[in-house]
Amino acid sequence: MTDDAGDEAVEQDEESDPIEDLGARVAELEKELQYSAAEMVNVRQRAARERSEAMRYGGMSMALRMLPLVDSLEKALEATNGDDSDALSEGVRLTLGGAKAALEAEGVSQIEVESAFDPTMMEAIATVPVPEGSEPGSVIEVIEVGYMYHDRVLRAARVIVAEGE
Repeated sequence: MTDDAGDEAVEQDEESDPIEDLGARVAELEKELQYSAAEMVNVRQRAARERSEAMRYGGMSMALRMLPLVDSLEKALEATNGDDSDALSEGVRLTLGGAKAALEAEGVSQIEVESAFDPTMMEAIATVPVPEGSEPGSVIEVIEVGYMYHDRVLRAARVIVAEGE
C-alpha cells in the first residue's frame, strides 16, 4: 500500500497545482489589463492631439484656395502702373488689404525670402549662372510668393537660384 501512496504523490507532483495555475493566469490577466489601460491612455492622447491639429489646421484648404485671389489682386495693382488716383485701383488695393488681413487673422503669413535658398520653404524653378556680387545657392528672384499656415508650408515660394558649384 505504501507503493500505491507513493505513486499517487508522484502523480500529483506531475500534475500541476490548480491554485498555482490560477495564480499564473491571474498574473497574466493583470499584465494584459495594464497593457490595455496604457493603450487606452495612448489612444486618448492621440485623439486629443488629432482634434487639436484638426482645429488648428482645419482652415488650411480654404486658405490655399484664397491664395490665387490674392495673387490676382496683386497683379491687378501692378498693372495700374502706380496710378494711385484711379478709384478702381484704390478699390483693388483695399480689397487686397482686406484679404491679406483676413488670411493673417487665420494664421497665414508670407514666407520671407532670405538671400540663401531654403528647400524646406522654397521651390527652385530655375537656376542661373552666379551673377556678380552673389553667392552660389542664393535666391536671385522670387517668381511666386510663398505662404505659411501657422508652422506649416501652405505654398512654397517659387524662386530662381544662382547655380552652385
